[in-house]
Amino acid sequence: MTLAEIAQLVGGTLEGDGRLPIDGLSGVREAGPRDLSFLAGPRYAAAAARTRAAALVVDRSWRGACACALIRVDDPEKAFMRAAAKLAPPPPAPPPGVHPSAVVAPDARLGTGVSVGPLCVIESGARVGDRSAIGAGCYIGRDAALGRDGLLYPHVTVRERVTIGDRAIIHSGAVIGSDGFGYVLEEGAWKKIPQIGVVTVGDDVEIGANVTVDRARFGRTVIGNGVKIDNLVQIAHNVVVGDHTAMAAQVGIAGSTLIGKRAQFGGQSGAAGHIEIGDGVVVAGRGGVTKSIPGPGIVSGFPAMPHDRARRLQAHIGRLPELKKAVEEIARRLAELERRSGA
Repeated sequence: MTLAEIAQLVGGTLEGDGRLPIDGLSGVREAGPRDLSFLAGPRYAAAAARTRAAALVVDRSWRGACACALIRVDDPEKAFMRAAAKLAPPPPAPPPGVHPSAVVAPDARLGTGVSVGPLCVIESGARVGDRSAIGAGCYIGRDAALGRDGLLYPHVTVRERVTIGDRAIIHSGAVIGSDGFGYVLEEGAWKKIPQIGVVTVGDDVEIGANVTVDRARFGRTVIGNGVKIDNLVQIAHNVVVGDHTAMAAQVGIAGSTLIGKRAQFGGQSGAAGHIEIGDGVVVAGRGGVTKSIPGPGIVSGFPAMPHDRARRLQAHIGRLPELKKAVEEIARRLAELERRSGA
């Protein structure tokens, strides 16, 4: 595409030669002379000044130094995403059919246009919706269900009686429906509590690599519609994740926590068990939620608290060495006054 075509596609204002050809997409630091990149924020201003990209997608108000062409838009990240979808469309779906090495139970039901890759196992009573693609080495357990237009990358495990909605994308190594961490201490030894519940995953959910979603002890663990989960996230038994919630990498949610709609969890954040986190709550990276939060709002720190308060506390902690010296000086002067008055 030409730069002018991209500017028109994203509804941006072009500054530069619209005839420039764009062949690829890249980060602002790695981009070459035929690449399009974007500026995620002012912290990349120095990289923008040195970039070799053909053009950058930037905010309309940005005034930094840059030698390349610019496309000014209201939201650079969303505009770049639209350009990426046009320049780098998704790879074609695998052809329908069952690979000869796959093992599919006779009573498993496969919809129209389903693709089952090498060495997959689909157990008795399982159901796979129309046009879903199951990558090599996947396992779908007894009586589990995958909806229409789903995509399971290689080596995904969907355990027995798990239900997954339409248009799900699940990345390699994810395990949906593993046993929850349920034990009782009896006579000095841990005794396993049977995990007899299920997992229900809604429509339009994406689950990253090596994510584990535990089945409920009884009842259901629920992942709502439109939820997006990054790699290496742990969701324990009986958790409910509300619609359109997003979780970054290494988030951990303890058992029976209820999370509302449109919540956001930064990397390595987490929540204790048996609490409620309301609609629209944002938990900053490494935040640890120990008590229920009605929401909406931003919390951070451990234990998590309103973000403004956490920032003030962090600033005070940074000044502790100076405060310590000041207190020691006051103590020294007080001791000197007491000594003189005593004399």
